[in-house]
Amino acid sequence: MSESETIGNPFSALQRVFHEPNRLAIMSALVGTVDGLTFRGLKEQCDLTDGNLNRHLKTLEDSGAVRIKKRFVGARPQTTVVLTTQGREGFMHYLNALETVLQRAAEAMNTEESRVPWAPPLQDPV
Repeated sequence: MSESETIGNPFSALQRVFHEPNRLAIMSALVGTVDGLTFRGLKEQCDLTDGNLNRHLKTLEDSGAVRIKKRFVGARPQTTVVLTTQGREGFMHYLNALETVLQRAAEAMNTEESRVPWAPPLQDPV
């Protein structure tokens, strides 16, 4: 999707793969790393269970957004999750679209507030 399409209709750029709150958290955690995060580190940072994290990582891996590397450190297995170039670019595109959507919503609220007369809050019955 081109940038002009995002500006015209940013909703079409809100990719479902990133829009789910837990996947948004995972991508946000990974975007600040170069070497990725261990499964355990990602689990703790995003406050997810093993099963939830596995399920969301599978979706992100299937979309090409992340790569999962498994290796042994000594005798212990270690899983590391790394953001792919495709994932980084897609996530940045998503964030730009989300920013546009949120900016439009904020502008609409400001416009709406200026048109609607202020009303006092409802009082609780005594």
